[in-house]
Amino acid sequence: MPLSISWADVFARLALTVAAGFLVGLNRSEHGHAAGVRTTILVCLAASLSMIQANLLLGTVGKASDSFVVMDLMRLPLGILSGIGFIGAGVILRRGNMVTGITTAATIWLVTVMGLCFGGGQWGLGLATLAIALGVLTGLKPVERHLRRDRRATLIVVASGNGPSEDELISALRGHGFKTISTQVAFLDQGRDRRHQCTVRWRPEPGDVATPPVVVELAHRPGVREVEWVPQIELGEPKTSVSDG
Repeated sequence: MPLSISWADVFARLALTVAAGFLVGLNRSEHGHAAGVRTTILVCLAASLSMIQANLLLGTVGKASDSFVVMDLMRLPLGILSGIGFIGAGVILRRGNMVTGITTAATIWLVTVMGLCFGGGQWGLGLATLAIALGVLTGLKPVERHLRRDRRATLIVVASGNGPSEDELISALRGHGFKTISTQVAFLDQGRDRRHQCTVRWRPEPGDVATPPVVVELAHRPGVREVEWVPQIELGEPKTSVSDG
């Protein structure tokens, strides 16, 4: 950080800041995320202005013979980073086993640091960070889509006395590649019917959100009154119910 800066330097730093915030925010807006263009520009700009202000105050730093005040210029950017932590925490949501908004929070934190770099005059470091950030946000998205991930769901089967037992349900699920995490059994209508609830885990093909064939197969077994399939991984994924009339 130079001891003194001109208005041309200030303009260049602000221009790079706005450009970096716009490019990162554009990527987020195109994918429908909360931290869009305006958010990333404003966060990046606030961080940049804090460093420009600190840079402008460099000339006033020092302890003169008639003064006992010593300025700590790093308190301003550190305060900015602490404040951004509250914004990042506000966009993280947890619903059941799902946690969303972590990438958005990390993006807000990243553009803050980029703003500090541009505001402090470290243009090369800021531009390198921008290039890497765009590469991660854009280039790795297709890679994530092709990764096979574990998913969880709750399977509820209501069966009569001649319906499949708990062991038979678990065996059918395992035969289709499902791992049973937990099971519960409740007896209905004075023991005439049974309500089986299983939490399962499996690893489908990328992009496969269809109801697994084993669910339809169980619905058509003798003695099965109702089958309910509730995925727990994808937010907003509809609950699927299959009944054997």
